[in-house]
Amino acid sequence: MHKTCTTDLYETSPTRERAVSGSLDGQGRAPGATLPTITERDGMASGGPGEVAGEVSAGVPAGVPGSPPGTVPSDYRAAFNAARLAMAVIDREGTVLDANPALGSLLGAEPAGLIARSAADLADLREDPRAWSEYREVLHGHRERLCCTRRLRHSDGHFLWAEITVEPVPDSCGMLLSMADISDRRDLQVRLRHLQMHDPVTRLPNRNLFFERLAAALESAAYDQGGTGRIGLCYLDLDGFKAINDTLGHRVGDRLLGAVAQRLTECAAPGGHLVARLGGDEFALLVRDSTGTEQLCELARSVLAALQRPFEVGGQRLSVSASIGVVERPAAGTHTTWLMQAADTTLYWAKEDGKARWTLFDPERNAHRMTRQALSSTLRPAVEREEFVLDYQPLVGLVDGAVKGVEALVRWDHPRFGRLSPNRFISLAEENGAIVPLGRWVLRTACRQARAWQLAHPRNPLIVSVNVAVRQVWDSDLVADVASILAETGLPPELLQLELTESAVMGSAGRPLQALLRLSEMGVAIAIDDFGTGYSNLAYLSRLPVSTLKLDGSFVQGFRAEEHPNPADETIVQALVELAHRLGLTVTAECVESAEQAERLARIGCDTGQGWFYSRPVPPDRVSAMIGGHPAASGAP
Repeated sequence: MHKTCTTDLYETSPTRERAVSGSLDGQGRAPGATLPTITERDGMASGGPGEVAGEVSAGVPAGVPGSPPGTVPSDYRAAFNAARLAMAVIDREGTVLDANPALGSLLGAEPAGLIARSAADLADLREDPRAWSEYREVLHGHRERLCCTRRLRHSDGHFLWAEITVEPVPDSCGMLLSMADISDRRDLQVRLRHLQMHDPVTRLPNRNLFFERLAAALESAAYDQGGTGRIGLCYLDLDGFKAINDTLGHRVGDRLLGAVAQRLTECAAPGGHLVARLGGDEFALLVRDSTGTEQLCELARSVLAALQRPFEVGGQRLSVSASIGVVERPAAGTHTTWLMQAADTTLYWAKEDGKARWTLFDPERNAHRMTRQALSSTLRPAVEREEFVLDYQPLVGLVDGAVKGVEALVRWDHPRFGRLSPNRFISLAEENGAIVPLGRWVLRTACRQARAWQLAHPRNPLIVSVNVAVRQVWDSDLVADVASILAETGLPPELLQLELTESAVMGSAGRPLQALLRLSEMGVAIAIDDFGTGYSNLAYLSRLPVSTLKLDGSFVQGFRAEEHPNPADETIVQALVELAHRLGLTVTAECVESAEQAERLARIGCDTGQGWFYSRPVPPDRVSAMIGGHPAASGAP
């Protein structure tokens, strides 16, 4: 509520004149005034009967000898006029009642000419919605104080920065407006901020300023009704820049970065886009109010074209290329972290796809990547929780059709993604090392199951074939693991076959070769899986302890009856089979899908076949029904 005033702020005689009013602070000073004089201090100390020293009446120090009620001593008036701080007394409507010379000098106007003006206009408060709202709250007594910084225009046309303060004068209806010129301090802050927010090598905005502008763009896009409401980002780094730095030195590298920054700025200039150096040889181009993916793709194309032109740096002709990740999407609901992660992922795709190109963000590809990451991070705990199961696919004699053995194939019963086939997680397990505990679990489970079959069908023992990754040979003691598991399960070594890929076995030396030799000496069979897709170093076969070759399914595909048979396929397979038999090896054909394929493979001498023609991978109980007989040969699971 407004305070009811019974006297003027101050009054002099014989003519009426306005001056500063207000209560004294703890040191006897009015707001913005200098220290009181001796006479003033004596007056404050010698208050009359019933008065307290320092008490005010209608904004006037009490107890000043000879001062009628409502009168301000001349020293206070002199202090107000002599103060270096620009001040004005305003009423509760925001009208200037009085202004001191410092305020007139600050604004380039006569103090008397400021009286009756609107304080909000003098301080340019209406242009800032927040400052204007707080100012109104102070006038109405709902807020104690306003303090803000505003850019003001001097009467001669130049601009200055001022710190504006508006606060009520205690025990008075008046308000005190003060303005402090902070232009020099502001200029220093601007210079320091420019140094802090710009890269010294390229003079582009640095990472801090980029993220500040990005956050502001995302925030403003949500409220700006006149824009497109979309945002775009080209995130790039230079291909081969490290080699230039290492061979020619950082000085040349820095000059090259400056030249690159200049070309990027030229590409971004027509659209007014922000170009920033995020660190090293990484740059970003931010597009506010983008019109769609085509605008971003066109910008990426122009950047690639600009950077493909050679650079003249220090008398040397240098060539670089760039990989660019492009992201464009609605600003609403987009967060800085997500946008940068998407841009970084897309940049990785561009490099993975061959460099010197731009790649547009693909939500499906990103979802696949996120799924891979989720699977990779939970592989080891999944092994501990035993979320994996084994299915078994029969190995069938091509001549008699009897089941000779089974291959153990691991599946992951994922609690979120359901049952996953090996191609979804084996490569991830090899990358992060989880293949070692997973492979050990598969080997133990398969051997335990094979031992159960042996005990149940002693006259028809099955060989169980287990895949082994090359990392299991390097990162663990495979020989010790196999020996321990065979001893634990009681499975004879001759009923276990380990499968390694051709690329893992061919060229083996040192530890891998020694492991294979020791396993073979134990009686464990060694098979080369997917033979014909790797090195195919046939001469090396004679030096490896291998007992079986498993022909890759690509050879068998040429045996399909519905297609025109390719004589070369049969010639190659027949030659491989004859060579293997001469070396004392057996041959298994993978991916057998028809009776015609099985018949032709048997005719040229293949020993066993494996594929959907005989059976898909099935649970252990289905295998028990096949032992001593023949699989359904219908392709049904």
